[in-house]
Amino acid sequence: MENFSLVLSGGGALGIAHLGVIKDLEDNGFKPNELIGTSMGGIICACLSIGMNEKEIYLKIKEFSNIFNWIKFSFKGNSIINNSKIDNLLSSIFLDRKMKDTIIPLKLIATNLQSGDKKVFSSKDDVYIKDALLCTMAIPGIFDEHIVNNQTYVDGFLCENLPISESIYPNILAVDVLGKNSFENTIPNNFFKTSNVLDMFEKSIRLMIYNQSKTHIEYSNKNIILLEPNTKLFKTYQFHKHKDIRSLGFELLENN
Repeated sequence: MENFSLVLSGGGALGIAHLGVIKDLEDNGFKPNELIGTSMGGIICACLSIGMNEKEIYLKIKEFSNIFNWIKFSFKGNSIINNSKIDNLLSSIFLDRKMKDTIIPLKLIATNLQSGDKKVFSSKDDVYIKDALLCTMAIPGIFDEHIVNNQTYVDGFLCENLPISESIYPNILAVDVLGKNSFENTIPNNFFKTSNVLDMFEKSIRLMIYNQSKTHIEYSNKNIILLEPNTKLFKTYQFHKHKDIRSLGFELLENN
């Protein structure tokens, strides 16, 4: 495979499927020349960028399977979860590394909450990797918004969940865990109405993100290999199912 960018989408726990693809890349001796990610995809890209392999990243992901390792409920502000535990976890991985201190060039996507504009954190920004990650993963209302250089940022999925437009290379390997295989073709039909409402809401979000990414792909002039793991049976918060979700990414590369 010639010089290429690896682009990983956001998707919460569904993003663990990225690891299956990365394992296949390692087994076949393929190494990306650029890493671009949003939210969970951004976290995995950041780990790769400092030289971690798939096995090492997976061990860190397992820590997320115990939500008490990273969740601290907030009783004030605009979010359910206080970011202090997540901050500590990211600090333990990335230490004082900045966006310019990576082995492989890294780009992380966030959304400026004040202007609505997309923000691409890269080596041009004098920003700690940890801070850029706290921006790209800040789902509004769930995680604290994060302030960098007096600007307030939230999750990049609001502008580009599959950030193929930021690739500097003509060849892209893109993994979209919220693609066409992330939602059922049926309407939720649970016994309890509450379950139906929650399922309808999550499906709507997945459809919105899918159509956003589909539009970006249609208007791109890059050579894109698109991998879409079959994530429809899993929820974005099911980190405890990491083993099953990781397996969704295996052999997708060989089939393309």
